[in-house]
Amino acid sequence: MGNEHRLLALLVCLVLGTGLTAAVLGATRAAGSRQASVAGATVDIRRVAPAAPVPAGADSSPGSVTVDCGRNEEGHWNEDNLVVSPGLRSGAHHTHAYVGNLSTDALSTDASLAGAATSCAGGDRSTYYWPVLRRVDRPGSGPHEHSAGHGNTGEILPEASVSVEFRGSPVSKVVPMPRFLRAMTGDAVAYTAGARADVRARWGCTGFPDRSTTDYPRCPPGSLVTRTLVFPSCWNGLDTTAPDHRSHLLFPSARGVCPQGTFPVPELRLSLAYAVAPGVPIALDSFPEQRHSPRTDHAMFVDVMTDAQMDAVVTCLNEGRECRT
Repeated sequence: MGNEHRLLALLVCLVLGTGLTAAVLGATRAAGSRQASVAGATVDIRRVAPAAPVPAGADSSPGSVTVDCGRNEEGHWNEDNLVVSPGLRSGAHHTHAYVGNLSTDALSTDASLAGAATSCAGGDRSTYYWPVLRRVDRPGSGPHEHSAGHGNTGEILPEASVSVEFRGSPVSKVVPMPRFLRAMTGDAVAYTAGARADVRARWGCTGFPDRSTTDYPRCPPGSLVTRTLVFPSCWNGLDTTAPDHRSHLLFPSARGVCPQGTFPVPELRLSLAYAVAPGVPIALDSFPEQRHSPRTDHAMFVDVMTDAQMDAVVTCLNEGRECRT
């Protein structure tokens, strides 16, 4: 009987050991699979050539306005996209992070946004949002670290800083944006489309403000990974949105000149920074076929500033001052 007990115990240990080994190997392979599925090269930021600044003309609006909206300390995330897919829950198929309006989701309306609370210190109820960035070597345990689906899993990297800034035009004065203007920048399907016309996000590292890339950057120790998302700033003067989400608000030329029939409005610039140690694998949330390519980075904005708030922004820009709200 003693031998039978020892044999049974040995069999139990073998079964448990085999199960544990399989679990470890499965987790390792899953992590490796997530890392292997990320498209795009990484670039040493020190090897990127500095960009030349755009010279400002005599009639420019050289001011800047920084809107203090925090860095999503509230944990406002969802898989919605109010600008592109209004009314459709989980229409983004990936997770967005927000600052500004604390109520924003797929079912938001102009009225609900205008009456909601905000993370912006000066009372701006506009909504600013972008896809989250993840560590793919860590599974994460939060509700949005596995619920987005479509291959978007992993620990969400918190933003170390978020800058919401409006700038003027290098060639002319700017006019106010209309309230409830919808805007987007970037191309969420750039990887499969193969086109670069709408690839707008620039990746970089702190300490190298004049260098950027459309690939994932490799930053030196102590430097933060950055994402800079610049929005179009030439409004058609009529519409707050368009069927393609783009044609009512266009980008100026490389010299800052707006296309004929459009008017220069304040240029929104979102700058995000993340603490990422060298060698840590990261991935941008994306549609599954886009394989987390950094070139698919994008962001959205709904202007919910009051007329008085927008007028103050325009005045500051046109007078060439540096303002903070």
